[in-house]
Amino acid sequence: MLPRLRFAHLPTPIEPLERLSDALDGPRLWIKRDDQTGLALGGNKTRKLEFLLAAAQAQGARILITGGAAQSNHCRQTAAAAARFGFQCILVLTDAGLPSKLPSDFEILNQRVAEAENLKNLTGNRLLDHLFGAKILWAPAKDRDRVMRYAFDIAWEEGMRPYIIPYGGSNEIGAVAYVFALEELLDQCTGTPSLGSPPDWIVFPTSSGGTHAGLVVGGKLHDYPGKILGVCIDENAETMRQRVAELAGAVANVLAVSMQVAPGEILANDQYLGGGYGVMSEAEREAIYRFARKEGILLDPVYTGRAAAGLIDMIRKGFFKKEEIVLFWHTGGTPGLFADQYRELLSV
Repeated sequence: MLPRLRFAHLPTPIEPLERLSDALDGPRLWIKRDDQTGLALGGNKTRKLEFLLAAAQAQGARILITGGAAQSNHCRQTAAAAARFGFQCILVLTDAGLPSKLPSDFEILNQRVAEAENLKNLTGNRLLDHLFGAKILWAPAKDRDRVMRYAFDIAWEEGMRPYIIPYGGSNEIGAVAYVFALEELLDQCTGTPSLGSPPDWIVFPTSSGGTHAGLVVGGKLHDYPGKILGVCIDENAETMRQRVAELAGAVANVLAVSMQVAPGEILANDQYLGGGYGVMSEAEREAIYRFARKEGILLDPVYTGRAAAGLIDMIRKGFFKKEEIVLFWHTGGTPGLFADQYRELLSV
């Protein structure tokens, strides 16, 4: 059994979206509230961090290193978990405006970081990263992993016992969390008479692939009869199918179960990529407003807003049968609503 630190607030609730269902005149909608996992305003990464931090502790680590976009939900939750369990934390955040040349030593790197930091407004997730005491390094997106490795090497030389958590927490250790999450959902369905049966569809945002892979493996292990559909946030469907299938195979290996997952089995919809990662359009804005004003539920501009926009459009196009039950898996991200870059469009 994989080591696990239990700090997430589980099980997260499932709730009917009755007013939204009526407004859209489509299938019966439910929601799984992983925005309520409890750590640093919640999110799906908290489940993964239960396993990843346990692995770091088992290796004697004293500092966590991970990376993501400037408004990364994963980085925010990692910084919070590090603070809670006494780790130091380095976050490598991406900025397209930075040069790609790495400095020759850690002091020069820190100097560049300090200069870049002065130019950044602390809003949304960035403010929370700061409150949790994370050290921020900036890098172009294409150099993120290289800078993470560089920080690891320097920390190792200084005797800090670093541990790298991959982008999104999406390796086989982190993704295992969503095998258990799928089992959790099925248990809840059994105990919820108003639901009656497992949902016909689970719809959620997919990007780094860990949540997607864990749900797929969990579905196979527990004979989930419905379909698991990821709405692509930043990659095309073919890339996501390959990524999720490979990761699902690795998850199965970690769990010591015999399972084959082919890319063709992975359901991914890339019709809602819009202007690219983190670029909010009218579709995301409408989804955010609909969930807020019909159900009092907050989505984020990047992940859940985009996935919900896809869900709404699919309902309008008749993709789902009206008698079906569709569960939207809310993966968190609420602090992104308060980032400066989204203020103007959200306030219209």
